[in-house]
Amino acid sequence: MEVLSKAAEVLKQLTSVSLSLLALAVVLQVLFGATVPFVELDVVGSVIDVTKQLGSEGLVGLVALWVLAALLNKD
Repeated sequence: MEVLSKAAEVLKQLTSVSLSLLALAVVLQVLFGATVPFVELDVVGSVIDVTKQLGSEGLVGLVALWVLAALLNKD
């Protein structure tokens, strides 16, 4: 059980770091435009695409968004 607890803690930390990097990439792309040298992806475009996909799915998209938010806000 201790191994599962440690694995869950590592996943929480990786998620936290990933969200921080995503936020940084969005801010950099907003400040510098689409040509940020070390961010080769269109981060803002990807976030917009995911948002559109969830929105077009109606109730299923709202439930998926609710589940994601619940997982990210879980302490």
